[in-house]
Amino acid sequence: MREAGGSVSRLAPPMRPSDPQYARQAAESRRAAIRAAASRWHAFGATALVCLLGLFVPTPAHADKIRDLVQVAGVRSNQLIGYGLVVGLDGSGDQTTQAPFTTQSLENMLQQFGITVPASARPQLKNAAAVMVTAELPPFAKPGQAIDVTVASIGNAKSIRGGQLLMAPLRGADGNVYAVAQGSVVVGGVSAQGKSGSSVQVNISASGRIPNGASVERIVASSFAGGGDLTLNLNTADFTTAARIATAINQAYGAGTAQPLDGGSVSVRGPQDPAQKVAWLGAIQNLDVQPGDAPARIVVNSRTGTVVIGSDVRVTAAAVAHGAIQVTIGEQALVSQPAPFSKGQTAIVPSSSVQISEDGAHMFKFGPGVSLDTIVRAVNQVGATPSDLISILQALKQAGALHADLVVI
Repeated sequence: MREAGGSVSRLAPPMRPSDPQYARQAAESRRAAIRAAASRWHAFGATALVCLLGLFVPTPAHADKIRDLVQVAGVRSNQLIGYGLVVGLDGSGDQTTQAPFTTQSLENMLQQFGITVPASARPQLKNAAAVMVTAELPPFAKPGQAIDVTVASIGNAKSIRGGQLLMAPLRGADGNVYAVAQGSVVVGGVSAQGKSGSSVQVNISASGRIPNGASVERIVASSFAGGGDLTLNLNTADFTTAARIATAINQAYGAGTAQPLDGGSVSVRGPQDPAQKVAWLGAIQNLDVQPGDAPARIVVNSRTGTVVIGSDVRVTAAAVAHGAIQVTIGEQALVSQPAPFSKGQTAIVPSSSVQISEDGAHMFKFGPGVSLDTIVRAVNQVGATPSDLISILQALKQAGALHADLVVI
């Protein structure tokens, strides 16, 4: 082969398997391939080991924030109530002959403006209604803040839709005025009536709300700003939860910071400075605590037939048979026809038929220590109604086979 300079070069002849250099290069290639494969398997094995270990890492138990489990003692809302008048109704107000206090309230209000209503006058008010005004004063509310109020008729007004609440003071349990309400009433219900007496009503139109309808006028004294320890009251009393809350606080802020007083409250020692107390209490409320297990309980609402069974409810070995008795009464009018020429009179004679039937009782058996799923499955198989289920649960409780608290509301 000729190069650019005119010289001639020849290709090296291929090596044969019998040459010693060929054997050395082949051995080196095999060693390189083995090292590369070992490196890949090492990386794969490390990844697989990490994934396998991840399967055995225990998942953290469900934990709640302390703020969701407790309330600070002394930090609470207060109920307010007042009396007022709603005016501007479209003929749907109180009938003064049946609600004379509406007229008396209006006369007292007019006297404050220098207007005297003659004693002989009997005003017939159709556009005014006497109402009760209620509100909830939140904790730490300051003068000038607005709160929502609820307005409800106490007379015979058909509707207060479109009415205007006149200034009404709202008082607390101590008799002091803490807010003043006034504004347009928002009613979610609608009612209509025709001249024939037929009427249609959707929801309730005799009550409504006024968003931001009251202005706070007085501060409610609170023990939070004062010195001393704070008390955390549990929403649901439980000794385990109280002990765990105290343990979590002590682990975060040192031993002796919190001490459980009983199953429903925990005493916490905090800073005396109110500014530091706010930040410190906010940090405590963000701590995670695993609450104690809920007690085994069955709640029964006998009025609606609602039955709620907790997950920890257990039943010992028991056999249950439940049947239903049906009573059917039929009324039929029969005609009694006298014989010809007997001078008798035709009469209607009532005829009653009474039948009593009892459905076949279905028996099912609970094994020892069955769970909630087994109870529900067994009751559904026999087609028991909520009333039947309530009777079965009460009988199991009386027999001592139901290991749970049966609460009837």
